[in-house]
Amino acid sequence: MNRAVVDILAHALLYEGYILYPYRPSVKNRQRWTFGGLYPRGWSEAQNGSDAWLMQTQCLICGTETARLTVGVRFLHLVDRTVAKASGQERQFSPIDSLDIDGKEYQPWQEAIERNVELGECGLGELLAEPIARAVDFPKKTDIETLRCRDGQLRGALIRTQEAIDGLVELSAIPLGDDLHQITIKITNRTPLPGASGSTRDQALMRSLVSTHTILGIESGEFVSLTDPPEKWKTQAAGCRNIGTWPVLVGQEPARDTILSSPIILSDYPELAPESPGDLFDSTEIDEILTLRIMTLTDDEKRAAAGVDDRVRQLLARTDALARDQLMSLHGTLRGLRPVPEEQTHG
Repeated sequence: MNRAVVDILAHALLYEGYILYPYRPSVKNRQRWTFGGLYPRGWSEAQNGSDAWLMQTQCLICGTETARLTVGVRFLHLVDRTVAKASGQERQFSPIDSLDIDGKEYQPWQEAIERNVELGECGLGELLAEPIARAVDFPKKTDIETLRCRDGQLRGALIRTQEAIDGLVELSAIPLGDDLHQITIKITNRTPLPGASGSTRDQALMRSLVSTHTILGIESGEFVSLTDPPEKWKTQAAGCRNIGTWPVLVGQEPARDTILSSPIILSDYPELAPESPGDLFDSTEIDEILTLRIMTLTDDEKRAAAGVDDRVRQLLARTDALARDQLMSLHGTLRGLRPVPEEQTHG
């Protein structure tokens, strides 16, 4: 497995929806986290299933029982960041909409922590004999980061709260004959949400697996493309049931040792454009348009955006530092030419 290639691609997809243009809480996007959310089951059922609580990847492996599999699940765990002003008493804080300290603005926000659940390596023969399950268990937690001005005076605090998440990842396999096997990875969110029908979407999101992805690797075997399967296995490929996600081959073509199962539908062997200056976090992002829009922000708007978090500050700094030739490269690049059949060259 070319882990470096997989990690770069998975990271870019993981943060789709993390923050959407115009990148400021004062101009709130109606809905962030548009892909790969697994909500508490109670919330999902209260919404008549419009927000999923389950994700399933099914794919095909060609190999004997000596093949070895690795499976990992990645998602974002949201963290509610409150901005608070220091009161007269030590470590007593009152929530406020924003706080300016020495020219730097602090604002409330939903941050995210990357979570990675590894199922470890297992033999295909072992998996055929007995399915594997791993708990997704992250407890509720609150951290307080105090904020002081240059002279050391306590001015306020950032209070970060993460809600507990309780989920389950299940891995199983069945034989289909002729050294072909179907692999199933099922991810569910079992987190309780009391009073789900009366809860808000933000309350449900705090207990959700956000932007969920699955990465599979294999040794002594190979994955079968579901996008373009061999003729002899097209029926078996069509029988794979993927829920809320789609598995594709990744790495250097024609390698077949790694699959990325993503809530964003991709083709086999996807790659990031080398001209892209970095993550813009917007779903189906178009680098040139978003970059030009960022460059039109006023200084006050950039200052407000920079108060969101480090990822946005890096985005602004990276955009401001783009050279002219880098901007021009975003306008379009010719990747290659293919021959035109002769009959199409004569009207």
